[in-house]
Amino acid sequence: MSDVALRMEHVYKRFRKGETFNSLRDLIPALTGRMFRQQELSETDKREFWALQDISFEVKRGEAFGIIGPNGAGKSTMLKVLSRVMKPTRGSLHVNGRVSALIELGAGFHQDLTGRENTYLYGSILGMTKREIAVKFDEIVEFSGLTEFIDTPVKHYSSGMNARLGFAVGAHVNPDVLLVDEVLSVGDTLFQRRCMDHMRKIIQNGATVLFVSHNLKTVADFCSHALLLDHGHVVTVGSTPKVITHYMTHLRQDRAANQSRPVVISKVTVRDAAGPCHRFRSGHKAWIDVEVSAREPCSKLAVVLYFRDENHYVLFSTTTERLGYGTISLNSGDILRCTFEIELNLGHGVFYPAVNLYRHDIEQAEDVWEAAETIYVWAQEDVSGPVNFFPKVIRQEVCRGRLREADDCTAHGHRGQDRSTATTSGPLRLN
Repeated sequence: MSDVALRMEHVYKRFRKGETFNSLRDLIPALTGRMFRQQELSETDKREFWALQDISFEVKRGEAFGIIGPNGAGKSTMLKVLSRVMKPTRGSLHVNGRVSALIELGAGFHQDLTGRENTYLYGSILGMTKREIAVKFDEIVEFSGLTEFIDTPVKHYSSGMNARLGFAVGAHVNPDVLLVDEVLSVGDTLFQRRCMDHMRKIIQNGATVLFVSHNLKTVADFCSHALLLDHGHVVTVGSTPKVITHYMTHLRQDRAANQSRPVVISKVTVRDAAGPCHRFRSGHKAWIDVEVSAREPCSKLAVVLYFRDENHYVLFSTTTERLGYGTISLNSGDILRCTFEIELNLGHGVFYPAVNLYRHDIEQAEDVWEAAETIYVWAQEDVSGPVNFFPKVIRQEVCRGRLREADDCTAHGHRGQDRSTATTSGPLRLN
């Protein structure tokens, strides 16, 4: 048996933009309008849109393979071609074994049927037999966490409940190849962890997982190899850390090439003591280097640093001016370099340092770089949420047979008092 689970060879996928006319009644007004607008009647080439162009790669059996790239890169189209929802315009693809696609969870649910009935319906759509579903039914329901609602019509389910049931069914198809498209944000933290653990179990059993996500941390943690897609083209394929680094560099280069402001943020680097870094342990120090280039004279500037979480909520912000360095003036051709030192008292997750140049006197941003970098923070403690309070259980007791007031407790392991007198804002301090 071949060790290749799937292969794409020179695959192209074409769509057509704009209107299509199915009747003479619709076609005549459209042609008349184009004549008066002096447009060409033959615009076939202009209306063609190539979502995928010359895609070639292969994935080994038992491998977790990530697909990343900006919105509109063609990631979901690629999965739909692999799952045979769409046919490629040109090229060939080979998939060895049974395929299960977790692309649009619950898309096959009937709203008037119960969760139990939809489990059988959706399982059949995914290729399971009635007997297979019956054998795995209790396991599917337990995995979804919807035991008490399984006989309720799904029209009364929340979107999260629909997605959880959809994932639970799709994940128990026992596929040889599992295609996953940005679905691991469903449910609470425990359910997301259960999803990841289940996919790892699928891989351990010899199956292959293709994983599409904008969450680069999850891709980095889960996938050994990855592919970067942009505008339908394969940019690079290789080990996941190298592909992610290439992606971040690519984004910075695109931004630098499109800047025409009088003063711009030309470079942002996040590093640890050893050099540029994207993965940090909670509580450790990080340094953020910012470079600003002036094309024209400018004054009264401050460099603003802020952090967003995965939901783009601002967790923290500060500025060079609020930290006591006054305002900045630059002449044409000047380059400013400044470094922020912070302690990453963040919980386990993905975070986006962002930078802007701001004039507080007129409340105007001269340049903004959202998500200038992506960092992944892991915590040794089992915590969730954006903040890590470094918890410890210092007392736990059970009083048998009688009520009793607990004694006062004094917390141990205090990390020291706040040493900073700097002005920051947001729900947490990064020191």
